Amino acid sequence: MSLLRYEHWVVRKVLSWRIAASVACSIFLLPVCTAGFILLTRIDIFHPVQWISDAFSDLCTSCSVFCMLLMSVELVIISIFNCEFYTVVPSIPCSRLALIGKVIHPQRVIHSLVHAIMGMLVAWCAAVITKGEYQFLAVPCSVKQSSNGLSSKMCLNEYHLFLLLAGAFMGYTYSLWYFINNMNYLAFPAVQQYKYLCFRRSLKPLIKHSCVESLYLVRNFFIAYYSLGYIPRAWISTTMNLQRDSKMQPLDTLRALLDVSLFYHTWLCGAFLLAIWYVTWVLFKIYATEAYVFPIQTTFAEETDRCLPKVLSSCPPPVVKYLALQDLMLLSKYSSSRRQEIFSLSQPGGHPNNWTAVSRECLTLLNNLICALVAHQEAAAPNGRAAHASSSGESKQSSSSLGTSFRDDLASQIQRPNLIPRTPVPSLIKLSSSSLKSSSTQDLGSPFSSPVVNRTTAVLDPNSPWYGSVQSPHVMRRGPKLWTTGEDLQMNGSGLSELHPIPIMSIKKPGPPSAAYIWLQHRKEQIKNFLAKRILIMYLFSKHPEASSQAVFADSQTHIWALEGLSHLVAASFTEDRFGVVQTTLPSVLCTLLTLQEAVEKHFKLPHASCKPSRISGSLVDSSYKTLRFALRASLKTAIYRITTKFGEHLNAVQMSAEHQKRLRQFLEFKE
Repeated sequence: MSLLRYEHWVVRKVLSWRIAASVACSIFLLPVCTAGFILLTRIDIFHPVQWISDAFSDLCTSCSVFCMLLMSVELVIISIFNCEFYTVVPSIPCSRLALIGKVIHPQRVIHSLVHAIMGMLVAWCAAVITKGEYQFLAVPCSVKQSSNGLSSKMCLNEYHLFLLLAGAFMGYTYSLWYFINNMNYLAFPAVQQYKYLCFRRSLKPLIKHSCVESLYLVRNFFIAYYSLGYIPRAWISTTMNLQRDSKMQPLDTLRALLDVSLFYHTWLCGAFLLAIWYVTWVLFKIYATEAYVFPIQTTFAEETDRCLPKVLSSCPPPVVKYLALQDLMLLSKYSSSRRQEIFSLSQPGGHPNNWTAVSRECLTLLNNLICALVAHQEAAAPNGRAAHASSSGESKQSSSSLGTSFRDDLASQIQRPNLIPRTPVPSLIKLSSSSLKSSSTQDLGSPFSSPVVNRTTAVLDPNSPWYGSVQSPHVMRRGPKLWTTGEDLQMNGSGLSELHPIPIMSIKKPGPPSAAYIWLQHRKEQIKNFLAKRILIMYLFSKHPEASSQAVFADSQTHIWALEGLSHLVAASFTEDRFGVVQTTLPSVLCTLLTLQEAVEKHFKLPHASCKPSRISGSLVDSSYKTLRFALRASLKTAIYRITTKFGEHLNAVQMSAEHQKRLRQFLEFKE
């Protein structure tokens, strides 16, 4: 997803300038990297003054300046590719075949080919700057053709060709690792720092990573050139009509590849290539993930789209959504004046529009995560049953539909606690029978009603044509049908005067399957068993143990920010909310947090879900997305404790189900 394709005002007026600044900084640092490369190519520790003076004189030559201009254009292209392929949600393949499909995607193949060409250009610049035997591709032949003198024919300089092919190999490998290691993933920092401090912190691992990775790439390229080096050498010689110098030993031999000077210059060229590309990549991430302060409210009507509640409630680009949630988390922690704007009422009207928009969006994210966990729990059940369609359908609904959309429809059903639902309720959100009886006597239209209770009670629809018949997990609740009587359409919240008989639909038993169907199923099982015995097929199709769990929590950074922002705002409302706007949604917030906590704990009981991968400290490539589920569980428990410790025993007055009250009591007594 390209940043340049969005027309959002944040992209045009904020992110575009940040990207331009990151490109300018990378180009500004290019002469510094080039100077370091020239110093290392002409090491002379016995004459340090002359060594340094010669290096800086070579840096100012027209050839070096032209090479730096060419590499500046390459850095601009690298930045464009970073903008084109960035993502805020990492891609986690669940099998090796999915990883192969991820790499051979047409757009990513183009990315790899372009990087191979740019790697060759950087290697050409490095060879020209190095001078000596690496400077030119075609050199005069040293073989005497006659007694009169040297021949005027040109021969192929294999050292120059070797560096060019090494640059193409490293550029292509960089592109592969760019997608395999999710280097296009923008990881937002947990602690905000100045850009200079962030870059200085990344500089040491950047240099170390470039040098070490270049060492491994040179080793692999030497092996590849030893096996296949004669193919490009013969092709270039034939295409450019260059002869082979018989006095020069071919480089695809073991003796030639053991040359220390060749190994050193190839490694230095690779380290230089990776360093300038990694500098561009690090600066892009630093500038793109910098926190942005959104206004909470404004007095000008034309600027309302720039306010934080409006940005959250709209459908902005993913990176803009992340920046908005990051700003919400920061203001809820550190800015008392901006929290007052969240708690304020609209003028005129006196409505808590800011708090309503912010809380609705946070609850939407958390309820979507609950539904995703329920669906994953059902799919990963030991008996192998598939997830219910109701669970997968609920994952696409917002929290407003979970908490408020059923209230009008359920007003006529809350007086009937003795109805037993026929449709099975997902195990993570079902309530006990006692909680259903207690919740049936409360007003579901009140702000203290629980969205979970509302959703559970919504199953008790006696007016549905499916009530009393054989139920299916794929049946969704529908509105009035053609056979609904007129008296049913006039029902209100005061109760039901009488029950009207609903016709029961008869379900015909399916006939026996045909012989062709049985034969096809039998052949299908035979093919499946045959392929399962092949080692290569099993290697490609076998699932990674933790991949499915990591994929569920791939976008959990937004959930973590929603938890922290919502909990800090609720805790601060105890002393700062003068109008009591938060108290109207406090039951919904508590029920959502407690339900999510139960869902997360049940998820961690699944196999491999609690296995924490080892995290390499000081690595340049960020792998924090692999441990997002652990960060979410810690943030969730901290968020609940933050609210319970602030409100204390006052939470006993909040109307919730018996099960939620029991779980809340565990947090109040610090037993969780």
